[in-house]
Amino acid sequence: MTIRVIYENGVFRPVEPVDLPEKAEMDIVLSQEPEDQAELARQEVGARAIMEIMSHRYRSGQTDTADRQNEHQPLTSFSWILWG
Repeated sequence: MTIRVIYENGVFRPVEPVDLPEKAEMDIVLSQEPEDQAELARQEVGARAIMEIMSHRYRSGQTDTADRQNEHQPLTSFSWILWG
């Protein structure tokens, strides 16, 4: 059963009538839905577009990118001691 509630003055208040006996004890799981469904839909479309792009394999022409791993990394004082 899902009951939509509003939290006011330290109490969870149902938005609609609930068919439960008085003083019934329940465990609740909190889940906050976005207030703007259009925003949620826009985020889902954006996420799908990103996943589509990421699903493609791109060829860079570089056969072993591990060879160039540190090419653009600044030397730290520790790496300077080791390789300096």
